[in-house]
Amino acid sequence: MDLVRYPDPSVQVLDDSFVKYRVFNGAVERLATGFRWAEGPVWFGDGRYLLWSDIPNNRIMRWDEETGAVSVFRKPSSFSNGNTRDRQGRLVTCEHDSRRVTRTEYDGTIMVVLDRFDGKPLNSPTSWSSRTTRSGSPIPPSES
Repeated sequence: MDLVRYPDPSVQVLDDSFVKYRVFNGAVERLATGFRWAEGPVWFGDGRYLLWSDIPNNRIMRWDEETGAVSVFRKPSSFSNGNTRDRQGRLVTCEHDSRRVTRTEYDGTIMVVLDRFDGKPLNSPTSWSSRTTRSGSPIPPSES
């Protein structure tokens, strides 16, 4: 087992105004390698796994906390980027290639949540908020 040092020397504060946000008893842990550009992580605590987008390789990856195994969750992923969960715990994903926001149902079915705004197609959505307006409709990313 590797020795963990606190504070972790891998964490560097480049702007002193951020020192107050540093967690001094936390460490950086590398989960996997081999990705060209990974982002959009979303944690599924109930399943004890992490999903994230490997954008250039057109896939969503999955890391299992119990086993440490990394596998492909979805390929192709329509060059997905931003991932989050809705209030029912389903995966919500922004897809560059298909210019839409989708929701993955519990059975794996992919449903389109949004592909147009004000009658115009989306242009490579990258992030999403599960907040809603008072009427209950989703807030477009440009307004969140």
